Amino acid sequence: MAAVTTSFLGLSPVKATAKNVFSIGRAQRPAARRPVSVQAAAPVQATALKKENYISEVPESLLRPGIDDPASMRGRFEQMIRGIQNQVCAAIEEVDGNTFRQDAWTRPGGGGGITRVMQEGNVWEKAGVAVSVVYGTMPAEAYRVAVGKDIPFDKDDRVPFFAAGISSVMHPWNPHCPTMHFNYRYFETEDWRGIPGQWWFGGGTDITPNYIVKEDLEHFHGVYKAVCERHGYSYQKMKEDCDEYFTITHRGETRGLGGIIYEDLNDRDKEDIFKFATDAANHIVEAYVPIVKKHKNDPFSPRQKEWQQIRRGRYTEFNLVYDRGTIFGLKTGGRIESILMSLPLTASWRYDYQVDPQGPEQKFLDVVRNAKAHTWV
Repeated sequence: MAAVTTSFLGLSPVKATAKNVFSIGRAQRPAARRPVSVQAAAPVQATALKKENYISEVPESLLRPGIDDPASMRGRFEQMIRGIQNQVCAAIEEVDGNTFRQDAWTRPGGGGGITRVMQEGNVWEKAGVAVSVVYGTMPAEAYRVAVGKDIPFDKDDRVPFFAAGISSVMHPWNPHCPTMHFNYRYFETEDWRGIPGQWWFGGGTDITPNYIVKEDLEHFHGVYKAVCERHGYSYQKMKEDCDEYFTITHRGETRGLGGIIYEDLNDRDKEDIFKFATDAANHIVEAYVPIVKKHKNDPFSPRQKEWQQIRRGRYTEFNLVYDRGTIFGLKTGGRIESILMSLPLTASWRYDYQVDPQGPEQKFLDVVRNAKAHTWV
């Protein structure tokens, strides 16, 4: 369920605009800080999902049999993301030497999910890749806003929708190895009140290191710049949108060092966007795994491990306060273990934590506090 977000509904996250009050040096700090107003992502009312039925054998498709055409975009997108799940898990298992646990389920009326998680491996503290296929309904008012049309509707009207997505987060042990996240999804509504069904694509891949390694960032961002250029999309816009989305407003900094993100994409032929989404998903392994291989055996100090735990705390803050997928899953009764799969096993919130103003941790903070000003390729 974590793979399905409110971006399907055409809704944007609401972010607070308070200035960063955490960037003042210790000697310059006032005796007390002003309270920071935090506003989380806008709530969405959706039908609670029916209880999952766990299965040991996963069917070839999670679509509704006899109703949805496997050759439709619904079927093709599902097969694409299931192929990406296999591809990514195989690459991670090869590096780590351990295997993923798999939980799979279906739901009455269609849909289901496949969650794979590796915990306490040799390289990754926690790695998860989840696929979900969802049939549900959304409030007519939210749909009216999404399509931008003044549609007459009754107060309790709801619009049937289909959503499919894949979501993943990788948290390595070594603080010199970055965390990585990706999410690719497709959404459709049924024909309703004389309006043809609508559709959107969304997704992206982003990286969250603990230290600035210019060559690694050039590699990661270079892979996705090339993907964007192959399909005529602006890498710069998707990079800026990524920095904006992953801002931890109450901290005045981004969660990590970005990548690409696109929301509600339907600006051209459906086939063209599907090809772009497929190309982006197919380059996850190339963008990320070589960086982990490069650093997985790097020596690290207790201070560097402590810094990683602090940054894991920031990661957790973003996911629980702002992330639309997490909030949507919690509000719709999705499978809780899959929704919170993105959280690390360990994190830290040390009170009034300070870094050496001349050290690499401060250099990292300087970048995430002004992410849009930094281009890597």
